[in-house]
Amino acid sequence: MAGVDVLVLLASLAVILAGSQLFTNGVEWVGEGFGLSEGVVGSVLAAVGTALPETILPLVAILLGHAGRESGQEIGIGAILGAPFMLSTLTMFVVGVGTLVAARGGRRPRDLEADGGVIRQDLAFFLPMYALSLVAGLLDVRELDWALAGGLVVAYTIYVRRHLQAPGERELEAEAGGEVAPLYLRAWLLRLRGSVDPSRPVPWQSVAQTVVALGLIVGGARAFVAGISGIAASLGVPALAFALLVAPVATELPEKFNSVLWVRRRKDTLALGNVTGAMVFQASFPVSVGLLLTPWRLDQTGAVSALVALVAAGAVLLTLRLRGRLSAWLLLAQGVLYGGFVVYVVTTRL
Repeated sequence: MAGVDVLVLLASLAVILAGSQLFTNGVEWVGEGFGLSEGVVGSVLAAVGTALPETILPLVAILLGHAGRESGQEIGIGAILGAPFMLSTLTMFVVGVGTLVAARGGRRPRDLEADGGVIRQDLAFFLPMYALSLVAGLLDVRELDWALAGGLVVAYTIYVRRHLQAPGERELEAEAGGEVAPLYLRAWLLRLRGSVDPSRPVPWQSVAQTVVALGLIVGGARAFVAGISGIAASLGVPALAFALLVAPVATELPEKFNSVLWVRRRKDTLALGNVTGAMVFQASFPVSVGLLLTPWRLDQTGAVSALVALVAAGAVLLTLRLRGRLSAWLLLAQGVLYGGFVVYVVTTRL
């Protein structure tokens, strides 16, 4: 059964990744259809679009878990905690590697030339929001959980409003220009017909692709939960720890690919803003799901992962405040935090 579970897990990863790519592309074109600015389409909608799997997966795990309510809740909490953990550590590491590779031969500097105000604002929202979530996970006060869930949603609304009003929004608009790829399903159908249509897609086509993508993400998430449950049981590994490390491998791939691509094009504000913007999102809606639908009691592994994410994000914010810029070598150091946590999990849980 373990071999079958691995195949199910790998197939579900591919489905979730494909669905998230289709959803992001579709929702960007929906934004274009409503006349939203390029900055909103390229930064806010891209971040929310690529973050959708991290919201859907824990919902599916908590509400439709196949291995019992308690196991489903553990997988859901692990997926919720895994997203900001991987974004603040491994994803930053990947961006750092991409920057150093692109800097070979003097093609770009090794320091990231991002708008510090945009990134500082993101992290200034993420750190207190996620710290409060950690505190709530260590306390057993349901009233606090409910109040914090509402407060996180309100905080994210304020964040989006400030983000759109920030001076760095102009730079994001400039960097986001031309980043929306053709509507995938429409382009594929035209290719099958052997024709080319340079016109923009009509709104219903964008909406249809977004709905199809959402169905793929939900279906892939259900299979993913089943695969994690089976493998965790076969290995005797706690479902929370296994989900925390494995779930973001699928749900965070879009952020990694987009950010590395933008770094190569020297669109550093968009590259880092896509990651830090997703971190703020992860600290609001997915955490609110956990606060409302689970007891939200973090064990040692969950608490340590949240603490590592806070340390990693805090190091980036402190560096920006002191130096005004980020070095690719600092982002490489975030990978050390990720590796240290993996060693911790292996030595204490296996």
